[in-house]
This record gives sequence, C-alpha cells and structure tokens, in this order.
Amino acid sequence: MDLLFVESLKAQPFWVRLLFFLGSLSLLKLSLSTLKWVYVNLLRPPKNLKNYGSWALVTGPTDGIGKGFASQLARKGLNLVLVGRNPSKLRDVSDEIQAKLRTKIQIKTVVVDFGGDLDDGVKRIREAIEGLDVGVLINNVGVSYPYARFFHEVDEELLQSLIKINVEGTTKVTQAVLPGMLQRKKGAIVNIGSGAAIVIPSDPLYAVYAATKAYIDQFSRCLYVEYKKSGIDVQCQVPLYVATKMASIKRSSFFVPSTDGYARAGLRWIGYEPRCTPYWPHSLLWSLIYVLPESVVDAWRLWFCLGIRKRGQLKDSRKKE
Repeated sequence: MDLLFVESLKAQPFWVRLLFFLGSLSLLKLSLSTLKWVYVNLLRPPKNLKNYGSWALVTGPTDGIGKGFASQLARKGLNLVLVGRNPSKLRDVSDEIQAKLRTKIQIKTVVVDFGGDLDDGVKRIREAIEGLDVGVLINNVGVSYPYARFFHEVDEELLQSLIKINVEGTTKVTQAVLPGMLQRKKGAIVNIGSGAAIVIPSDPLYAVYAATKAYIDQFSRCLYVEYKKSGIDVQCQVPLYVATKMASIKRSSFFVPSTDGYARAGLRWIGYEPRCTPYWPHSLLWSLIYVLPESVVDAWRLWFCLGIRKRGQLKDSRKKE
C-alpha cells in the first residue's frame, strides 16, 4: 500500500506534491508542539530550588499570589524573607506558614511601603539579606486599578502608585538582591507579569497597569539574556485570572486557579523558559486568543472592561449616598 501511495503521489502534478509536502511538515510541527506542551506542562520535573540557595525573598507575601508562593516555597524547605508594608499581616503570614510545616524554617520579615519611601525600604532589604544566600527572588508586589476606567479618569495618586510600585519596586528590589547572586554565581529571579500585557493585544481601561506589566516582561527578558551565562535564571511568569482580591474573584475554577494552585504550578517552571504561563489551562486560553483576530479580542475586552467600569461607578455612587 505504501508503494502504491508513493507511486500515485509521483504521478501527481508538482503543485499537488508540494501541497502534500507542506501539509506533512505542518502536521509534523503540530505533533512536535503538542508533545512538547505535554512534556513541559505535565511531565517535566521541577528543579531543586535549594540548589539556588537556602533563602527565598518574596515581595507582597501577605495576600494573593505572593502568599501562595511564600507558602509553597516554605513547603520546599526554603527559609523566607517576607517583604510587605503591614507588619501585623507579615507576622500573621509568618505564623501561619510555620504552623503548617512539619519542619521549622527561618522567616525574616521586612516592612517596606512600596508606595512610600522606596529607597529607605530597599536599604532595609539590603541590611536584612546581608550574609544570606538568597537564591530565589519572587517579585510579586503590584497594584492595579480599583476598577476599570478611561486613561483621562486616572487620578495622579493612582498613576504614581502604579508606576512606583509595579515598575520601580520590582526594579529596585532586583537591583538589591542581584549582586549576592552574582557573587555566588547562582540564583533565580521570578517577576510576576500579567496576561493583560502579553496574552491579549490590548487591555483598554487598564492602560497604565498593562503598560507597567509590559515593562516587567521586557525587563525580565533583558536580564535573562544579560545573566544567563552567570548562573542566574530570570523569568517572567504570565498569569491570566487567578482567584485574588486584586482580580475581584473569590472562587477558583478550572481556568481560574487558587493562589496556592497557581504557586504550585509556578514553582515547577522556575529555572526554565524566560517567559511562561505556568498554570496549564491558562496556556489553552492563550492559544485560543492567539488564533483570534486582534480586532475581535480588542472589541471583546473593551466590552468586558466597560462592564467592570459601570459596576465600579455604581458601587462608588452607593458609598457616597
């Protein structure tokens, strides 16, 4: 049968044989891509994070994804430096993590208001990590809009907060931790980006937030290239929706993981690709969005965010009554 098929193919016009060849290549490429996706998402073993160092530093660890990462890193046996603005919440998270562990770890807390005197805060971070082999840095701290709004509706306070916390905070913490990693010639830096800047072509009514996360993506990629030969793995993780207060989502689902669920997936990807979406159902959504026309995604996103804006304005008006 194979010989008959080959002979039959040879008898076809050149353009038919060319189309068959191109179709075969496309099918092979799709098959290899599918096998790679299955391997990296479901079968690839995670790296031993302790090989980077015995300490991990997490910013924004009192809630959301940051808290999930802190808990999961502790389960891996890493000591923690937790950096946030609320001392009582830092203590509560520290106590909660210790209570859930069979083997105690060391936890240090550093109070830093990323929207305040950042230089003084970074100075305290440098002092806290002096002499520690901080091998993993999770730059998670970030803020978004209270709800969707047009750019001309973004007040000065919110504008400054978005840029200072999302951009300057991540940049300066990285600058504080990186020298120790260079000295030890090993380390992993994970910057939390957003699908708002990378997966979708635009995020209308969240323009400044999306732009700050686009900075995180490019910043991460540049550092990945700069330091990959120095033993330092830099990565931008790109979550879609996660059940957090920032996203105003209370319940997790198949496509919306809990913070612990996302963090577990996130740890498995540390040390691999420079940009990734660790929670595998998110990658399915990314693939779907990728094949749609950008104009369709733009229109859907504008409609979706206008709905969020309307509900937010209604909630504000009720508070004023």
